[in-house]
Amino acid sequence: MRDDDAIQAIHSLAGSLKDLQQQAAQQYLPIVDDILRTCSRDTRHIEHTLDGLLNFCGDESVLRMYKNLCRHYWEIDPAATAYYVNAYREYWDSDEQEGQP
Repeated sequence: MRDDDAIQAIHSLAGSLKDLQQQAAQQYLPIVDDILRTCSRDTRHIEHTLDGLLNFCGDESVLRMYKNLCRHYWEIDPAATAYYVNAYREYWDSDEQEGQP
């Protein structure tokens, strides 16, 4: 594979990932909105939703939903919420950002 072909393949893959993240945002928005609107305390449903969102937090709108749902869940189960905050940090925070404010 030539360098140009490899670069094009990477660009195509990145575009597909972005499309997938946007599709996830569209699908999760009504679920998260419903949880927040109804003040749901269904921990299994909230955790299942957070698990799904975590994979797509590279998209700003998904990250916003994840944070809002964590804020809601904090009132219900702070320990479980801390787990999800740490899961986000482990999955998405880069080593380059460590030590920065």
